Amino acid sequence: MSLEDQTAKLSLAAVYVSDQGSDETGKGTEQAPYATPAYAFYISKSEKILVLKEGKYEDISPSALKKAKKGADGLAKKAEKAKKAAEAASAKADVESERLEASKNIVITAPSGVEEAVRTKIIKATPYRGKRIQVSGWIHRLRQQKGFTFIVLRDGTGLLQVILSGDLSNAYQTQRLTLESTITVYGELHPLPEGKSAPGGHELVADYYEVVGLAPSGDDAFSNQLQADTDPSILLDRRHLALRGDALTSIMKVRAALLKSIRSVYEDEGITEVTPPCLVQSMVEGGSTLFKLDYYGQNAYLTQSSQLYLETCVPALGDVYCIQESFRAERSHTRRHLSEYTHIEAELGFLTFEELLGHVERMFVSLVDKVLKDPVAGPLVKQLNPKFEPPQLPFMRMTYVDALEWLNEHGIPNEDGEEFKFGDDIAEAAERKMTDTINKPILLTRFPVEIKSFYMEKCKDDPRVTESVDVLMPNVGEVMGGSMRISKLDELMAAFKRENMDPAPYYWFSDVRKYGAFPHGGYGLGTERILAWLCDRFTVRDCSLYPRFPVAVTVPVAIAIAACGFEVLGAAISTRATLRLAVAVTKPVRSAAAPALSALLVNQLVER
Repeated sequence: MSLEDQTAKLSLAAVYVSDQGSDETGKGTEQAPYATPAYAFYISKSEKILVLKEGKYEDISPSALKKAKKGADGLAKKAEKAKKAAEAASAKADVESERLEASKNIVITAPSGVEEAVRTKIIKATPYRGKRIQVSGWIHRLRQQKGFTFIVLRDGTGLLQVILSGDLSNAYQTQRLTLESTITVYGELHPLPEGKSAPGGHELVADYYEVVGLAPSGDDAFSNQLQADTDPSILLDRRHLALRGDALTSIMKVRAALLKSIRSVYEDEGITEVTPPCLVQSMVEGGSTLFKLDYYGQNAYLTQSSQLYLETCVPALGDVYCIQESFRAERSHTRRHLSEYTHIEAELGFLTFEELLGHVERMFVSLVDKVLKDPVAGPLVKQLNPKFEPPQLPFMRMTYVDALEWLNEHGIPNEDGEEFKFGDDIAEAAERKMTDTINKPILLTRFPVEIKSFYMEKCKDDPRVTESVDVLMPNVGEVMGGSMRISKLDELMAAFKRENMDPAPYYWFSDVRKYGAFPHGGYGLGTERILAWLCDRFTVRDCSLYPRFPVAVTVPVAIAIAACGFEVLGAAISTRATLRLAVAVTKPVRSAAAPALSALLVNQLVER
């Protein structure tokens, strides 16, 4: 029955309305009433509307009928608008279908009688303005409109705007293009008209292109793989795709410039690069953070630092440095810790502690200057970190004792919630709070012997502390640690004994003191931490190509472990929100492990 027939029939009979009815499935009868008087009048055009009140149907009141008529007018207009929209969409779909069918008849062929294209990378394209070039890459952005297709092409060296017009744009092949498809484009490179903007200040007007590899569309489309609100764990699982994003691409380019620049700094200083092994048989920073493995039936470890090997090189090669991976098997889930990181380390001979500090200052200032002057990395740093201010000489100097006084004066407690006292380690949260408040680079010096490594030289004027230094940067905290090294053999042996270490495996390290002892010092920089400072990243994980860190323990699992009475060591919670949730949920858990777990979660929340 048509809508008109329904309306005619209903207008002769009463139309029923009830709060329990439905405008979608109702029929206007007593058994299947409508939900609203407006819809009842819109369908029936009948003024005989019965409304259910207190269990029985009554005639609609005049005021309610007037309101229903007004509502029915609105529904009619809405229906008319929807009808027109549907007709327009149908017409558009027909036109699109016809256009696609017509596009299948367009064959893209290489033009004849044109200048041979010069093959180039995007970063090297500028000299070829006004000439015909050939560029290959991935479709980074894609916008299609009537008669034109605009593509931003990415080849790893840069971005290039490409314009397809006429048959090139209308061809079926072009209609099927997707993000991350690879293409090779030919055409003339034109400077942009004044007032227009595009990467590189020019655009490629294409006369031909070839599809090298077509990326999927639909559910498997690249845009469906990564979203702005995608969970961080999923982003890490799809790091190979996330790396194609603007931010991570920029950070990796700054990273490349940073490593190139540090080599240039060391070359200027006359320091020689060496390549120590990553497989070692002795510890440097403490046995609890060693990754152990079997080496042909013997115990071996992934190195925590190349420092000890570097010390053996100084007598042969003079001042030396290395850029090497270091590994720390520590359950640290802060934003500045990784299990594998790129370690920049240097060892320098015949210098004093003050000279070491002066070298460190010069190195940092020169390094940042070179990165900012790099034609690729410099603009990227300004884009990623617009407020970045390069460090100026001299850096602020602060002793460990002065730092404790500053923390106590500002009401920042130690890890036990008490005032700091001599011998306390300054945890990350407190250190970062102090650094961010002061908001300038700090050379934090003279740490107590008991909280530093066995090989550090003691201060002559105070044997309780060492000739040691940490470099602290705003928004990151510690980015470098260094010290003068014990130079006398008897003092090194005493240090081994103090730390209950067997000196036998370190015979080669001891020989550096035995065969021509000399004053020397060195340091190690975390590449990812420096990048986090330069590029204003919240976590160092953004600054590593494929970050490695301990596997997370989910909140439900952590709570279950606590409820069972087991101690949770190093539980990793992925977000601040879940940390707060875990802390809240574990409060009512009554078991021996619950307080430990809650404290652990709170501590991680503070660190993050």
